[in-house]
Amino acid sequence: MLRFVSENTTTGRATGTQPTGRVDGFFKITERGSTLGGEIRGGFVTFFTMAYIIVLNPLILGFAQDADGQFLGGGDQPNLAAIAAGTALVAGVMTILMGVVANYPLALATGLGLNAFVAFAIASQMTWADAMGLVVLEGLLILVLVLTGFREAVFHAVPAQLKIAISVGIGLFIALIGFVDAGFVRRIPDAANTVVPVQLGPNGQLQGWPVFVFAIGLALVITLWVLRVKGAILISILATTVLAIIVEAIGGFGSVQNSATGWYLNVPAMPEKLVDVPDFATLGEFSLLGSFESVGVVSALLLVFTLMLADFFDTMGTMTAIGAEAGLLDEEGTPPNTQRILIVDSVAAAAGGAAGVSSNTSYIESASGVGDGARTGLASVVTGVLFLLATLIAPIVNIIPSEAAVPALILVGFLMMQQVQGIAWDDLEIAIPAFLTIILMPFTYSITVGIGGGFLAYVLIKVVRGKAAEVHVLMWVVAALFAVFFAIEPITGFLT
Repeated sequence: MLRFVSENTTTGRATGTQPTGRVDGFFKITERGSTLGGEIRGGFVTFFTMAYIIVLNPLILGFAQDADGQFLGGGDQPNLAAIAAGTALVAGVMTILMGVVANYPLALATGLGLNAFVAFAIASQMTWADAMGLVVLEGLLILVLVLTGFREAVFHAVPAQLKIAISVGIGLFIALIGFVDAGFVRRIPDAANTVVPVQLGPNGQLQGWPVFVFAIGLALVITLWVLRVKGAILISILATTVLAIIVEAIGGFGSVQNSATGWYLNVPAMPEKLVDVPDFATLGEFSLLGSFESVGVVSALLLVFTLMLADFFDTMGTMTAIGAEAGLLDEEGTPPNTQRILIVDSVAAAAGGAAGVSSNTSYIESASGVGDGARTGLASVVTGVLFLLATLIAPIVNIIPSEAAVPALILVGFLMMQQVQGIAWDDLEIAIPAFLTIILMPFTYSITVGIGGGFLAYVLIKVVRGKAAEVHVLMWVVAALFAVFFAIEPITGFLT
């Protein structure tokens, strides 16, 4: 169920509590029913939950070669350290900007899915500089749409119950991410020849001590949560990390690249160096219009369109879900400072391309910080500062395995799922689109696909029931864009 709060009739005023200082007044901490400790704690939780991107983004971008056989960062060898430093730098700056400008508990970093698309579908056709130039263009175009009011107008045109469905779908999506990243749920290597694409553990059974660590972490966070322990999520992440370090020290399991029962991403061991000088070799590695010469105008524009549509609606869904969980949405399901949120997100997309680390976007993992108390932009500032520190202390970030962090995602998935009661399931005109929105996100591993499927179904049902006039004109526009999005492959082939 959506929890609403008005920026004008605030929690602080309702209880007679006034801001206790400049920081409190600037971020409206008391107004939103939060505390300084809750904001700092929430900022730490969000960072720990999404710090994996500092490791994962280099693994996705760093081993892909462009059309000239070069790796990102220059040269004929992967430069993972530079990509990691650039990833942390841009995430830190843009997350702080989100906190200060939009006062929203939302963190940003390189977008998963988008980075894989850039690495394997774009860079293979051109140089890395040309590919990142397309990302910059996409970000600038979205910024124009925000400044002209189009992006926010689309958001307001979406029916409120579809916004609820987006939040619920994202909740299921991030819970699935948590189970997969913990190794509890595994992709089946030869899925084309099996009945189902995923299974329990590597062979239909749970195997390995890392999964055991995850199970302990999940049990711990649930226990702390139902006992209403303050800082439940952060405590569970830190405690499970300590357990993981002990388990690895005893067993030496390594990573999943070496063993099916190893740690999914980070191997939790104390690093040789706690501080290292960052390498920012990827910064400025972009050519704004080089792609048009490399692949032609039509192909370049279609690639920009694909990037833009994914970025456009991912953020819309994410900021709605975060606002719903934090109780910050108004009666129409709209977050406070919507345009500011969208402006920062658009700038982040361009900034990610300009820094050579792919488009930056809002992270649904921010919900973990909200679940542990974050309600204002101060939490984002804390998360951003930790990202900046991570450019120097990346070895420390590597200590925390995903098995220790992702139990928070599963708990937050449950919290977001509770909103499903706000959908009128006896009204087929909204129930079927909501259902498709919810299930397509985890089933396709894409927020954008879920939103697109739900929007198209909504317009279709209104038309076949003779109620086309009830569909907002912008919903027609968006539905048409999604139709092109789903048919982008044959369209690209036909035009090129």
